Amino acid sequence: MSEDHHTAMDPTKMGIGRSIAVLTSGGDAQGMNAAVRATVRVGLYTGAKVYFVHEGYQGLVDGGDHIRPATWESVSMMLQLGGTVIGSARCKDFRSREGRMTAACNLVKLGITNLCVIGGDGSLTGANEFRTEWSGLLADLVRAGKITEDEAKKSSHLNIVGMVGSIDNDFCGTDMTIGTDSALHRIVEVVDAITTTAQSHQRTFILEVMGRHCGYLALVTALSCGADWVFIPEMPPDEGWEDHLCRRLTNQRARGSRLNVIIVAEGAIARDGKPITSEQIKKLVTDRLGFDTRTTILGHVQRGGTPSAFDRILGSRMGVEAVMALLEATPDTPACVVSLSGNQAVRLPLMECVQVTKDVTAAMAEGRFDDAIKLRGKSFENNWNTYKLLAHINPPDVKSNINVAIMNIGAPCAGMNAAVRAAVRMGIIQGHNMLAVHDGFDGLAHGQIEPITWTSVSGWTGKGGSMLGTKRTLPGKLLEEISQNIAKFNIHALVIIGGFEAYVGGLELVQAREKYEEMCIPMVVIPATVSNNVPGSDFSIGADTALNTITSTCDRIKQSAAGTKRRVFIVETMGGYCGYLATMAGLAAGADAAYIFEDKFGIRDLEANVEHLVEKMKTTVKRGLILRNENCNASYTTDFIFNLYSEEGKGIFDCRKNVLGHMQQGGTPTPFDRNFGTKMGAKSVLWLTEKLKECYRHGRIFANTPDSACVLGMRKRALNFQPLADLKADTDFEHRIPKTQWWLKIRPIMKILAKYKIKLDTSEHADMEHVIKKRAPLGK
Repeated sequence: MSEDHHTAMDPTKMGIGRSIAVLTSGGDAQGMNAAVRATVRVGLYTGAKVYFVHEGYQGLVDGGDHIRPATWESVSMMLQLGGTVIGSARCKDFRSREGRMTAACNLVKLGITNLCVIGGDGSLTGANEFRTEWSGLLADLVRAGKITEDEAKKSSHLNIVGMVGSIDNDFCGTDMTIGTDSALHRIVEVVDAITTTAQSHQRTFILEVMGRHCGYLALVTALSCGADWVFIPEMPPDEGWEDHLCRRLTNQRARGSRLNVIIVAEGAIARDGKPITSEQIKKLVTDRLGFDTRTTILGHVQRGGTPSAFDRILGSRMGVEAVMALLEATPDTPACVVSLSGNQAVRLPLMECVQVTKDVTAAMAEGRFDDAIKLRGKSFENNWNTYKLLAHINPPDVKSNINVAIMNIGAPCAGMNAAVRAAVRMGIIQGHNMLAVHDGFDGLAHGQIEPITWTSVSGWTGKGGSMLGTKRTLPGKLLEEISQNIAKFNIHALVIIGGFEAYVGGLELVQAREKYEEMCIPMVVIPATVSNNVPGSDFSIGADTALNTITSTCDRIKQSAAGTKRRVFIVETMGGYCGYLATMAGLAAGADAAYIFEDKFGIRDLEANVEHLVEKMKTTVKRGLILRNENCNASYTTDFIFNLYSEEGKGIFDCRKNVLGHMQQGGTPTPFDRNFGTKMGAKSVLWLTEKLKECYRHGRIFANTPDSACVLGMRKRALNFQPLADLKADTDFEHRIPKTQWWLKIRPIMKILAKYKIKLDTSEHADMEHVIKKRAPLGK
């Protein structure tokens, strides 16, 4: 599709005269409701008619009251509910041609030719089959006299778009499926709880998590809790794993560890294809080592509970993309799934994804396990490689005589410790001596530096805050002392983990290289701040945890407002001048507006927002939620906005205000932050090791090129190293934010979902991408 075709189309008229039906099928997953809500609201925004299909495909076949028109209000208060509100059922009838014929008849009678299916690969394959047979089914219905020629003509073609809802993350082509992140939240909560009891008794715990054919949940859980061993279906352990496992557990105990954690995916298999069960492992550990061993099978707990902020945003963004894909589809476009790659919405041909997913199963059945991991995709492969490096290698005998120092800068945030742990362990594996610097640049200047070992960071992944201690001081005024200590402690490389201060501090050290030769060492900055305002990275460690804290608080506030009716809450979030938290929390909590510094607003906008709420109070949804970033505007303070709303809403609604404050920096890190921190920490040290080799001249290290001091950041779909100096042009130093921020493009979605008639820019739409072609042929 050409760009000009897109810009010409008015999105609020795209759907006029069209009907969309949405159904959830297969196993439920948290976040499905967010997807349903977004599909309904964006469908209505485009002028289309939208229908709920209750009870999945069964409802499609049964018809009647199972297919009902959806309204704006009917999807209110759905965001925070787990499972699927419109129901899901396994359906035998739809598997038969007669069943599909009845379903087709029901859709034709209502004039529905667009179907949005949220489910696993089985549900999506079924949808595609339905679509391929469509014209044949209609011909049969006309012959049988069930529908007229005219009706058949009007509904001559069925469009299908899928969204993958599955907690296993077992669908190829998508980074994350709806529900995966929430399932990880449940698992990690349990692991954290079990860890405390296991440590009290020196026990070994075996945890069985879901994943019949896919080890994603098990693998990420193992990474984010530093498990001693993980069993996944894609990569069975080598022959003789029993001895290896027992040796590992004994070593861990000898090193002073009081607990062992083993994670097992329910579909774990041995090399010969036979299942490995948690009971079998328990028997092995108890018989051979005599350790006190307990098994916990998590079961359906993993599917339950409220969806995480990530899953709500994922579901909402995918819902928008799905409606656009449906309305832009022609009879020639293949059925597609909408998905997320990095932080971009993408459209992928449904059957290609299904094919690759089947290829994985085939590779596993044929014992081609390396292929199975590759086919799972880049992110799975990275997780596996990081896990292997951090858990499975004993430190080398040969030392490198390199000293790498690690420090935390700025405000504390959840996930910093995970990054420190991964960096320390990766450094030790590379043969380096690792040094911990306490209290940021102050500590570097005052010599608060000490060696840090493999065991001293055990258990750090799940700890919030900063174990090393952190300060906001910048190095500018301490350069003399810092250079002396770099020389005194013989520091050859530096890992700086922190927020905007870490970035500015890194720049100051680079600028000081002209004067101080000691600063000529490789350095890497890892962005870690709740504000997500570090240039060079789309995400920073800690932002996901803060987002979940804000979202769950907003859920409670909305509940209170829903109880009292006609109440508007004004909630102030952190973030400095960066509106990331306010915007994303607005999307995840279903806010009516989010005021941020980057999106300038004036008194007219405030008036429009108040009027919008006055209108809203006339509907059945009698409550409002307004988010305000702490620095969005010096004059329109939280108090000002509160007073304005209170005055204008007199007699219609009353107002309350909440300032969330420092609770946003605390808490245990979410699975995303643990995993992200672990990957960043490990990658930063591998990069430093390479840089040190490049900079080694005449028996010493000398690094003064711009690319020897970098920010490690997540950019679109990959982790990249970018020189600190190159990022200066893209930085607004006064307001401590990057000049370009990807998430600003998501703001219109929040406004549309809150019923504002604004223009959605569809020019930057996602084109169909191929999954199969872009994969290199797998050489054996």
